[in-house]
Amino acid sequence: MTPHSTFETQVRRRTFLSRSAVGVGGAALAALETADGRSPVTTLNSGLPAMPQLLPKAKRVIFLCMAGGPSHLETFDYKPKLASMDGHPMPSSFTEGQPIAQLQGKELRCQGPLTRFKPCGSNGIMISDFLPWHQKMADDICVIRSMVTEQINHDPAHTFMNTGTAISGRPSMGSWINYGLGSESQNLPGFVVMTSVGGRNPQPIASRQWSSGFLPGRYQGIEFNATGTPVHYLDSPAGVTVDSQRTLINTVRKMNRHHSRQNRNPSVETRIAAYEMAFRMQMSVPELLDTSSEPQHILEMYGATPGDGSYASNCLLARRLAERGVRFIHLYHRGWDHHGGLVKYMNTCCGLTDRPTWALVQDLRQRGMLDDTLIIWGGEFGRTPMFQGKGGAGRDHHIKGFSMWMAGGGIKGGITYGDTDELGYNSVANVVHVRDLHATMLHLLGIDHNRFSVRYQGLDMQLTGVENARVVQDILC
Repeated sequence: MTPHSTFETQVRRRTFLSRSAVGVGGAALAALETADGRSPVTTLNSGLPAMPQLLPKAKRVIFLCMAGGPSHLETFDYKPKLASMDGHPMPSSFTEGQPIAQLQGKELRCQGPLTRFKPCGSNGIMISDFLPWHQKMADDICVIRSMVTEQINHDPAHTFMNTGTAISGRPSMGSWINYGLGSESQNLPGFVVMTSVGGRNPQPIASRQWSSGFLPGRYQGIEFNATGTPVHYLDSPAGVTVDSQRTLINTVRKMNRHHSRQNRNPSVETRIAAYEMAFRMQMSVPELLDTSSEPQHILEMYGATPGDGSYASNCLLARRLAERGVRFIHLYHRGWDHHGGLVKYMNTCCGLTDRPTWALVQDLRQRGMLDDTLIIWGGEFGRTPMFQGKGGAGRDHHIKGFSMWMAGGGIKGGITYGDTDELGYNSVANVVHVRDLHATMLHLLGIDHNRFSVRYQGLDMQLTGVENARVVQDILC
């Protein structure tokens, strides 16, 4: 082909694409193409050839993010000594030279627990009365009481929890996992994000929290809207038929492939993959959202009214996504930033999330899915043992010690791991860094975090970074 004819082809292609008024979902009819115009599902959702590297115990992850930072001192970390020191000055030996968010330079006084705790389950795990449904499932969960992180403000702390670094633009954990393992679903994204709101000062969650970073764009998380149309621009334009889409898009796909062979541009392959997935989603998303087949007792168990945008409805959808092979499901509930009015807003947040979380665990169990589904619950950090008063007793941000829990997918249930000091300030026993959490999660999925990297800007980049992240072996079955 002469240079002139090549240029002419490219111009015609751009003109053709710019004048083609067709939805992204309709464009993806190209996914059906074979010699006779009907192709089997492609393998665009497959992972790396060497994966998994280890024997996996979990197939998928459901990460329940209590965005804003729930207080470990009102949930899973009972501190009698803190209760006895309520109102007394906080010993300077704990706080001197330590990072404190909004309490910096203020008079620091101890704030005792604002609710009662009780021993629960066969091993007597202490769980607060704010979480009565968690108390019922104490034997299902492993409470990690010695978490630490490195970022004390919300957005960078979320970024650190999601990507292993505070540097924006790095791949999120869901993207890393789908890049390595692929997805078991060919009709839905491998990484789905949903959000709900309820509580105090709901912090915004930026879409870059589920970005694919320097990984191919097809591994980024796809946010499902809580109400209304679940995915924007998925429907075909009015008047565009399946046959007309097929004729147009089969041609576009061939031209994209030709362009890709000439230019070796990975963004073209990502675009083709997006078109293909979008078409499948045109068919699969309505079926996913149609909960008419769910028995009434299941809806009542979750306390869900499908389509209302609640955390309860998102938990039900999380189970349905897990059933359909989605690899990573990330639920955010925004409202846990309790600088003040802690009792009021703990009641609000726990009232919205406690029972649905219990229902999700029980529902997965009764369907035989809990054993290969890893569930992680927690926020981006914890709260201080010191009083902060803004409309009633509250607590400031805290990174030196907080609680999360894990369940299912190779995790021992009914145990606690690690501990904070007598006032709940510093993690002092079996400390678990966020990168250790990532390493453990990858291990349960069959990935050795030390051998899972991507070359970027001259460095071998990893979700767990270059620090000495460890797999927390003591909590594994």
